[in-house]
Amino acid sequence: MKYLYTLALFATCSLTFAQSDLYVSNGSYVYVDGTSFASGPNVAPLYVTDDVNLNTNGHIYLRNDAQLLQSNATTTSTNTGAGQLSVQQTGNSNTYMYNYWASPVGQNSGTAGNTALRPNNNFYRETGAPITSTNYGFVSGYDGTATQISSYWLYSFTGLPTTTNAYEDWIGLGGGALPVGGDPNGTLAAGYGFSMKGNPSGAQKYDFRGRPNNGDITVTLNPNRETLVGNPYPSALDAYYFLHDSQNITNTTGAIKYWEQQPGATSHVLSNYVGGYGIYTIATVNDNGTPADLTDDTVTDSFVPASFRMYLLDGTVAGTPPIANAAPKTGRRYIPVGQGFMMEGTASATNVIFSNSHRVFYKQSGADSEFFKTSSTKELTDINTIPEARYTEDGYNIVPEDFKRFRINVGFDNNGNDSYTRQLLMNFHHTATAGFDYGLEAQIAEQVSSDANWILDGTPYAIQAFDYNEALKIPLLVKVNNQQLVRFGIYDIQNFASSQPIFIHDMENNLFINLQDQAYEITLEPGNYTDRFEIVFQDHSLSTEEFNDADFFIMQNNSTSQLTILNPNQLEVKTVSLFDVSGKRILNENSLSVQDRYTFSTKNLSEGVYVTKVTFANQTTTSKKVIVSQKK
Repeated sequence: MKYLYTLALFATCSLTFAQSDLYVSNGSYVYVDGTSFASGPNVAPLYVTDDVNLNTNGHIYLRNDAQLLQSNATTTSTNTGAGQLSVQQTGNSNTYMYNYWASPVGQNSGTAGNTALRPNNNFYRETGAPITSTNYGFVSGYDGTATQISSYWLYSFTGLPTTTNAYEDWIGLGGGALPVGGDPNGTLAAGYGFSMKGNPSGAQKYDFRGRPNNGDITVTLNPNRETLVGNPYPSALDAYYFLHDSQNITNTTGAIKYWEQQPGATSHVLSNYVGGYGIYTIATVNDNGTPADLTDDTVTDSFVPASFRMYLLDGTVAGTPPIANAAPKTGRRYIPVGQGFMMEGTASATNVIFSNSHRVFYKQSGADSEFFKTSSTKELTDINTIPEARYTEDGYNIVPEDFKRFRINVGFDNNGNDSYTRQLLMNFHHTATAGFDYGLEAQIAEQVSSDANWILDGTPYAIQAFDYNEALKIPLLVKVNNQQLVRFGIYDIQNFASSQPIFIHDMENNLFINLQDQAYEITLEPGNYTDRFEIVFQDHSLSTEEFNDADFFIMQNNSTSQLTILNPNQLEVKTVSLFDVSGKRILNENSLSVQDRYTFSTKNLSEGVYVTKVTFANQTTTSKKVIVSQKK
């Protein structure tokens, strides 16, 4: 039986509106204000078990984080009608910046079921709050206005296997390949994402109006290529249930990649774009040894931000160009309405599925949601119906007690010009394997000219996981495009005792720097450093067997301010070098004659820890830490 509703649900209402079918007649509307409703996994201000039928000129208005959930008995959408559901979202892109979107609605015409997005049919702009809107206009040029969208920048990204250049994968809505641009009459099937640039003001509210998407929505992912997809529903999407759907586990790498661009862009020229992808994944941590079950297990997410920002050694964003006053965003479990993102298919990829079982009513203002388009202040609300993740004061997920975690910032400082940081995340859990761990690891979306990464099977990773033990040696790869200062620092250190060192081992200088105590800075020449740096948890330079050898002995005599090397067997020494803890070479003596004793003055050195490195004629080396203390 169908029902006619001509009512409004206001903010003072505390009752969830649930119905098996919802029919809105010609000229009638349902207005839903989400202000007073608490987020929940199986409830919403508007919850419909079966289908929504919007008759001609019938409307549903979702406002203030109100959402529509549906739970059809069948997986096929049965929504019908020529009326419109209206749901709003705000972008922060200016005339020159991209946002990635996904439409929660399609055209309000045709037979029952989901329909394709068509911009000139589905994009509206508000002319009078709370419900009055009019269609956006479109301009074919590069620059949008307050009332017109530039159709040129309406693109989908398909990851077609026939293309050889990733830039060629951008296809304008309506089928126009670069540099033709998009068409406001072009269409895009539900579940796929699209790019769009904004207007001169930056923040712009978009009113999506049309038939609400519902039921199973399938999109095609090409093997080992990325595809732009997005949340296709007028409700939040639970990233855990989406990524851990049995079909999606098989066909995706388990990572969601959010595009973020430097604020204040002033050019359409590709070479002037400054941006990158934040990378998110999520896993169930089995706490009790039983099969995975969210009722008694822990969901833990992992996220690293885009690399275009310059981070200070304490993890905060530098307030200097090129990203002054930038507020970094963090990927969260609940994906808001309208959010588009990249996903990569596996070698066996065919389709990825969005389902009503992945949908949840979760407000964008909640602690576990982030929209990669707006810069609104988040409300840390007390929501009892969905377990909230706990976050540090820096906004990072607090992991369970049987986890360990740290982040390492590798900063590239090109004399203050084009400086940025690559952040890498390391997870430790007893369930992690030597191979790929779905939901605990994620590949880097793209690398820039000077960069850093973890490595697995020859592939660069931004997030990696191991079963922790102190004997681990974790390669850290660095590439440098031109001579510059490179900084290594860690933070967000969780469940490591302060007494447990986390070393970066500079193998060339045989330096072990405990990043728990200090950062490491070194000027590197251009090149790919694939076997120079590693993360370890034991200082092997202190090995008794290596340095207390009677054949060769290195010591610092602070009484005489001399570095002394004893060589009783008169081994052929090629060079003697001395480094400070930053990696700077203080002493470099070469072409040494064979002697049984070498002495070098240290009276002009500052007090501190140094590393002596001796290279022999046969190219073997030995090193030892020495402490310089100037006696008074």
